[in-house]
Amino acid sequence: MTRKIGVIGMGHVGSTVAHYIVANGFADDLVLIDKNEAKVTADAIDFREAMPNLPFHTNITANDYAALKDANVIISALGNIRLNDGANEDRFSELAYNSEQVKEVAPRIRDSGFNGIIIAITNPVDVITQLYQQITGLPKKHVIGTGTLLDSARMKRAVAEKLGIDSRSVTGYNLGEHGNSQFTAWSTVRALDQPLTELAETKGLDLEALDNEARHGGYAVFKGKGYTNYGVATAAVRLANVVLSDAKTVLPVSNYRPEYDVYLSHPVIVGRDGVITDVPLQLTDAELAKLQNSADFIKENYEKYKN
Repeated sequence: MTRKIGVIGMGHVGSTVAHYIVANGFADDLVLIDKNEAKVTADAIDFREAMPNLPFHTNITANDYAALKDANVIISALGNIRLNDGANEDRFSELAYNSEQVKEVAPRIRDSGFNGIIIAITNPVDVITQLYQQITGLPKKHVIGTGTLLDSARMKRAVAEKLGIDSRSVTGYNLGEHGNSQFTAWSTVRALDQPLTELAETKGLDLEALDNEARHGGYAVFKGKGYTNYGVATAAVRLANVVLSDAKTVLPVSNYRPEYDVYLSHPVIVGRDGVITDVPLQLTDAELAKLQNSADFIKENYEKYKN
């Protein structure tokens, strides 16, 4: 069985996703799709010319929706990063444009006969993920957003730097919207084999400042270079590899939450069949209130654009 991935949208993020996949041999077949025919054709040629200097071979197809029929995973990296210029750190500045793009792309995915897993990066990712599910008609467990997988990584980086340890030695989650209503669920975070709420007292950590750093980390990168790509691309490819390898890994990704009737980020077990099962958390009352607030915000904006 071959591993086949589609990447839709070959901007900064999509091209980084594709390069990460090709350079590491994560797929046997890669389908690249973009409205800019010249760009996607050039990317395909560029990747083929990288092959002689790589230890892996990847078959590259450009702008053929029919080729998505037997793909295992499609990664949606649609977007227009320039919509964030002067947007006052609000990912919903992209919603009007990106929702229209999804309404063009999703029917073509559906009509190709695709029956795999969709991974959405496109912002605002929770609303966009729900739009993909609604339009394609795929099972809810087969449509996933990267969500706070990236924000949780930003939190781990911030905490680790304060403690002088590797960020992979920090565990825990940011939950809710991949956006301004997200929050760090400090009740879930551990480092040095201790709850971070205890470490904060002994190490003098400012949890509010760390939470803010995780929430606004993407904008710090955006202000520095005009876009973000490496962090989110790595999160998306990690998620794709978890699906391809049926790794059954616990990840805080955007998934449909029946208790809120909306997509938002909460840890679940992910494998070849998408979302396999929920991972219950013992959140504090304050954290549950923040999660409800985030769900309400996402749902309000989804209702505006679903039709």
